[in-house]
Amino acid sequence: MISRYNLTSNEKRLLISLEELRNANPRELAENAGMKTETAMQAAFLLEENGLAHIQESVIEIYELTDEGKRYASEGLPERKVIDAISGPTPMQELKQRFSPDIAGIATGWLRRKGWANIENGMVMPTGDAGKGEDEQALERFAGKARTSEELRVGAGVIADLLKRKLIIRKEEKSRSVSITAEGLEVIASGISIEEEIAQINSEMLKSGQWKDMKFRPYNIYTQPKAIYGAKSHPYQRLIDQMRRIFLDMGFTEIKGEVVQSSFWNFDSLFQPQDHPAREMQDTFHLSSISELPQEYKDNVCAMHEYGGDTDSTGWGGTWSEEIACRNVLRTHTTALTIKYLADNPEPPVKAFSIDRAYRRETIDPTHTPEFEQLEGVVMDKDMSFSNLLGCLKEFYHRMGFEDVRFRPGYFPYTEPSVEPEVYVEGLGWVELGGAGVFRKEVTLPLGIKYPVLAWGLGVSRLAMLKLGLKDLRLLYQSDIDWLRKSEICQL
Repeated sequence: MISRYNLTSNEKRLLISLEELRNANPRELAENAGMKTETAMQAAFLLEENGLAHIQESVIEIYELTDEGKRYASEGLPERKVIDAISGPTPMQELKQRFSPDIAGIATGWLRRKGWANIENGMVMPTGDAGKGEDEQALERFAGKARTSEELRVGAGVIADLLKRKLIIRKEEKSRSVSITAEGLEVIASGISIEEEIAQINSEMLKSGQWKDMKFRPYNIYTQPKAIYGAKSHPYQRLIDQMRRIFLDMGFTEIKGEVVQSSFWNFDSLFQPQDHPAREMQDTFHLSSISELPQEYKDNVCAMHEYGGDTDSTGWGGTWSEEIACRNVLRTHTTALTIKYLADNPEPPVKAFSIDRAYRRETIDPTHTPEFEQLEGVVMDKDMSFSNLLGCLKEFYHRMGFEDVRFRPGYFPYTEPSVEPEVYVEGLGWVELGGAGVFRKEVTLPLGIKYPVLAWGLGVSRLAMLKLGLKDLRLLYQSDIDWLRKSEICQL
C-alpha cells in the first residue's frame, strides 16, 4: 500500500510520529520526529494531500497588557489608590491635589460605577464596600504573559471594560493541530521502511557510479507549481500612465509644479473670493509660511477682485488683502499649476496638462481621501470655443474606453460656461468625473492672457475606480500584495 503513495522519508518519519501521538501541535510533532518545525509541517501538508493526515487550524483570541495596564497591575487601579487613601468623606478638590486632576477624575467615575463611593456636593463618600474587583483579579492573573479569556476567568463585560480603558489589547493567535487519519493508520500497519534518499545527483556520484545503489526521493509530477507573477506597474499607476500617454499623443505638453503654493496662485488668480468657503480650514491645509506676490500681476488681480478692473465686471467688492494672498497652502487643485503656466506663456497656442496630487482636509471614507490625483488641462488659442472643449474631453474619454459621454451644466468660480463631464457605466448609470469650462475674463485679463482658455480638472481616482471595478477608493492605496499580483494588466 505504501508504494501507492510514494512517500518521502520525512513523510514516513512524520507518519510514524503521528501514530504515536495521534494528535499534536507542530512543535510537539517536530520534536517527536526529530525535525525542524518548518520541515515537519511541509511533510504534514504532503500527507494531508494524500489523505493520510488531517491539519486543523483555529484562531484563539488572546489578551495582553498595555504599558498602562502593566503599571496598574503593579501599582493598583486609580480607584483602588483613591479608596485606600481615604477613610471618610473627602472633598474632591483635596483628591485632585493629592493625586492629580486626571487620576482623581478617572478614579471618582469608577468609584461610583463600582459602588465603592458616592459623590455628593463635591464630597467623595465611601460606601464601605470596596472588595477586590474582577478587573483587578484579571490584571493579577496576567503575570507578565498573554492570556485567553478562559485563563483570566472573567466575564465578557469585564474584558470589555479593560479594553475600553485601554489596559489590555486583543490579539488573534493562529494554532494548528495535526492528526493521523484511518488511511494513515492502514499505511503504518502495512509496514514502513525508512531509507536514505537523495534529491539531486552530484558529480562525485556520477564518477563513482554510487548513484546506481541509491534511493531517489520521489517526485510528484502532478503537484501544482507555485504561481509565478511577473513584474508590473501598480494598476493605478498603469491607468495614470495611460491618461498621460493619451494627452501626449494629442499634442499636449506635460507640466509639473510645487506642492506648496501661495493662496494667490491657488485661489486669487482664479478669481476665487477671499471669503470663499473653500479657503476655510475644513477644506484647505494652511501652512505657517508665506510667499512673495508676483508684482506684475498683483495690482491687476486686486483691481479685478475689488471692482472688476477695466472690464464690465463688478468684481467681488470689499477690500482685497495681500496678507491673505501671501499665505501658503498645500495646493487644493492642480489648476494652480496651469494658471501659472499660462501667465508665463501668454502667447498662443498653448496645450498643457498635469497629472499630479492635490490635498484637501477630507474625512477618509470610500469616496474621499485627503490626498488625491487630479488631471488638469488647458488649451489656449485664437478662436477657441466651448464646442472645442467638449470635443477634446469626449475624445479623451473615448480613448479611455467609455463609449457614452455627456455633459451637464455646472458652476465653478473661475469658468463660464461650465460643465460636468459624465460617462455611462453599465450597472451604475451616468457617473460624473470632474469639471470643465472656459476661463472667465476675470481670470485671464489680469494675467495678460488675451485669448480664450479651455480648462478642465478631472478626478483620476474616481475614473480608476470605474476602470478597476472598485467600490472603495482606499483600495487603490492598499498594500495587498495578492491583489497587486493578480490584477489584470491594462491594455495601453
